[in-house]
Amino acid sequence: MVVAHTHWDREWYAHFETYRSRLTSMLDGLVDLLDDDRRFCHFHLDGQVAVVEDYLAVRPEARPRIEALVAEGRLSVGPWYVLMDEFCVSAETIIRNLQKGLEVSAALAPGAVGGQVGYLPDMFGHIAQMPQILRQAGLDDAVVWRGVPAAVTTRAFTWVSPDGSRVRAEYLPVGYANGAFLPKDSGALIRRIAAHEQEIAGFLGEDRDLLVMNGGDHQAAQDWVPELLRRANSEQDRYHFVQSSLAEFLAGQDHTNLPEWSGELRSGARAPILMGVLSNRVDVKQAAARVEAALEKRAEPLATLWLPPDLWPTAPLERAWREVIRNSAHDSVCACSADEVVRAVLSRYDAARALADEVTATALGIATVATRRSGTVVVNPLPFDRSGVVELDLPGTEVPLGGQQVTRFDAEVTERTGTGADLGRLLGGLAADGWLGGAGRGVAAHLDDGDGLTLTIEEDGSRPVDPATASVMAEAWARAGAGRDRPLTVRVRRSPWQRVAVTTGAVPGWGWSVWEPTVSAGPVVQVTGDDRHTRLANGLCEVVVDHRSGRFALDGVGGMNEVVEEGDEGDTYNFSAAARPPVDTPSEVTVETLEWGPVRAVTRTVRRYPCNPPLVVTSDLTLTAGEPTVRVTTSFDHHGGDHRIRVVFPIGGVATEVAAECAFATVWRSGAEGGPHEAALATFPSRRFVTAGRLTLTHEGLLEHELVGDGTAVAVTLLRATGVISRPAPPARPNVAGPPLPLRDAQMPGPQVFAYAVALDVTDPWQMADATWTPLVARRAEGGGPLADRGHRLSLRGARVSALQRRHGRIEVRVFNPDPAPTTVVIDGHGGDLLDLRDRVLGRWEHSFPLRPWAFVTARLDATSLD
Repeated sequence: MVVAHTHWDREWYAHFETYRSRLTSMLDGLVDLLDDDRRFCHFHLDGQVAVVEDYLAVRPEARPRIEALVAEGRLSVGPWYVLMDEFCVSAETIIRNLQKGLEVSAALAPGAVGGQVGYLPDMFGHIAQMPQILRQAGLDDAVVWRGVPAAVTTRAFTWVSPDGSRVRAEYLPVGYANGAFLPKDSGALIRRIAAHEQEIAGFLGEDRDLLVMNGGDHQAAQDWVPELLRRANSEQDRYHFVQSSLAEFLAGQDHTNLPEWSGELRSGARAPILMGVLSNRVDVKQAAARVEAALEKRAEPLATLWLPPDLWPTAPLERAWREVIRNSAHDSVCACSADEVVRAVLSRYDAARALADEVTATALGIATVATRRSGTVVVNPLPFDRSGVVELDLPGTEVPLGGQQVTRFDAEVTERTGTGADLGRLLGGLAADGWLGGAGRGVAAHLDDGDGLTLTIEEDGSRPVDPATASVMAEAWARAGAGRDRPLTVRVRRSPWQRVAVTTGAVPGWGWSVWEPTVSAGPVVQVTGDDRHTRLANGLCEVVVDHRSGRFALDGVGGMNEVVEEGDEGDTYNFSAAARPPVDTPSEVTVETLEWGPVRAVTRTVRRYPCNPPLVVTSDLTLTAGEPTVRVTTSFDHHGGDHRIRVVFPIGGVATEVAAECAFATVWRSGAEGGPHEAALATFPSRRFVTAGRLTLTHEGLLEHELVGDGTAVAVTLLRATGVISRPAPPARPNVAGPPLPLRDAQMPGPQVFAYAVALDVTDPWQMADATWTPLVARRAEGGGPLADRGHRLSLRGARVSALQRRHGRIEVRVFNPDPAPTTVVIDGHGGDLLDLRDRVLGRWEHSFPLRPWAFVTARLDATSLD
């Protein structure tokens, strides 16, 4: 069967608008072809629907023709919005991508989703839970190429998720372009198909039904194919050629008695999985992680918990998610693209983050007026109870019970004089000297008009801004402008205030607590040491920093946070180790303590490495009261290139496998499988955490890790710098992966900052990752609201949460069980429906429902409001 198609990267080695121009020409011709020649019966539009939206934005008048072709089944779109990478984005991004694709497809034609398949032609490997995701969307078939291991020796196999969900996987042994550029001569076609049959004979078995994918990257339809197939059929009887759809081909295939493969597909046995995309352009991966957390852990949950239904921010959240989904396309988030493309990706992430932060601020604004008592309210965006450390701006300079002063401002007054014409200069000078808009904030202002104009500005970082301040300042500008030669005095009166770090006590999950100053019930942080070591301890763990190496020991496990720099002869797709030895010993080390406790201690190490050019690495180690986790912020000003920089952490023993967070699951890996097209390199992805031996490390967008030192340590890549999209034949991948386009930004010049945290003997790494990257939020509470000092807006236990949102006017929570034992999900005081990803009702629940091992499900609440 011949399936005409194209594989359309929205952006890659050229800008999106360049590709959209080509897309417009291609689809103009395709729509005319399908309308004019009914023998050309079908075209597969790459399993994604974003390309249709991109086209209709330029050709809105073509919408009726597109809708008619989709409704007739001659143009297949979706189910995805874009063909995403599965490892560089969160599970929720994958779900939203699929749901957006289904939504847009259905809007084109209500019956469009009937002919969709789980098309995954060029992803750089596949997550273990993909069969479960597809089945929840009503898709029984997957089509895959990269990642299929050598153990799979047939063209079709049953792919099984950890929860037991099963799909039939159609394997494309030589990729999605085995029928690209078909000749016009029927004899040449028959010779090519015979050669292809021989090429994949080992995968066919008794089934000789060939799937010919007639297309490739950015290729247009070949309008002569129907006539070519007719002539070929009339000239021989060895092959019978039919042009049709993927859905029709798969419907005619055997779905029973197939070999099985369970779990993820990350093998390079027959096709490169291009694992180096995990660590190139780490700024993109960090941006993705931060935006996904901003949406999934803060904006949507807080809006659901605190905003009334009629204030649900539909438009900003939809815009934010659309940017995130568009960025999830594999060439976008993997950043194996031109510099201008990656700049556009980062710009979209910036826009999504701004939208998410605005939603969060609006929701927190409601929380600050919800409690009866004024003061400081601490809000918990996560579903489990926890305590933590927050910073507060308080009046006066006396440190509250259990607090630690971070910044102090005493009562002071300063004046600057001039004339009305000098107002801008005077204000600018005060700001530059830290009196305005820096250390303090203008909270009030008033004008006096005697012999001259006097503007008095009140500064107090512990007070909210008086709404009348803006009006007073505007009047000051007007009067100064009217009296440009009149004497002018600008006086700043600063009240005493301080910023303090405090422990919160337990804050209910998805709830709040009004803060009270108290002495911590547990041990506080203490800093001691000598000229060789600095010791930080909080009763839960002990950190000892070695002044000679800059590394630290955690509860006796030494050598942590070792920095290793090594040459890279690869490209954006693959790391290829250079022949030169790595650099891992600093030539100079300094250690200083920045904060001394009792709530928080921070020690800074600065290490200078004899690289070319020299590399100066700063690491701030933070230990807080009540937490057994060491937080690390590492930074450097990067001027080198063509190398990889990693941090190495001993695991306190020897391991043969590593556990890592993946979509809706914890995945255990013990080794890599390579092949003739790509060397086996055991660098693997983790979404937010990796566990080996006694060590758990959680990170913000540092996706690549490797078990090193004969199983005694874990290396996490901070940065990999390269100057080309694809080299013709780097040592680790002796073939081309893309164009040899030179890059500047992929060398990652300039300041770089990386955040990660480590702990030993962690029993719940999922909770550790959540708590590390989604802190408690403290805000000034106005008082006068209906709520008590402490409580929760919604209570859930028994599962992890992927999403809490309001959808179609109803509250939905998506939960998952990443453990091998079944669980019961309890949502106190509520009932509702369980849904799949197409919003089909799976069953009812009241108060609780069971969840099998490794499964996820969406629970819709009957209640429309939490008040």
